[in-house]
Amino acid sequence: MNNNYSDNFIKKILEDSNSIAIVGASPNKERDSHKVMKYLLEKGYEIFPVNPNESGNMILGQYCFDDLESINKPVDIVNVFRATEAVMGIAEQSILIGAKVLWTQENIIHEEAAKLAENAGLKVIMDRCPKKELSKSYWTTKTK
Repeated sequence: MNNNYSDNFIKKILEDSNSIAIVGASPNKERDSHKVMKYLLEKGYEIFPVNPNESGNMILGQYCFDDLESINKPVDIVNVFRATEAVMGIAEQSILIGAKVLWTQENIIHEEAAKLAENAGLKVIMDRCPKKELSKSYWTTKTK
């Protein structure tokens, strides 16, 4: 799998997307998933936290869902903050809900899940952080 994505590829995905499900979202302010979620909310994205341990609770003012299938709105990007072994199941759920992009955080790479998602028509980004991508110099204004 190619994880040397062009800036244009990533930029187009972030520009064309409105909603992001954060799988593995945490209410803990020290966790990376919390920091990234906060940043994406500030950038104007609609965020759906997903964490069965927090289901029904609020994280950063957003209702937390048990799983991707519980979200009753369109999801553009599924951003994964889970262990590599969980990615295949998340990829399968992403396909079922009609997500456009499967995006895994840094150090999370699952080749088989990437192929499954790509074969189903999803764009795939692995081993990258959307917060870091949105912090790059080619972003001169708020994205949303």
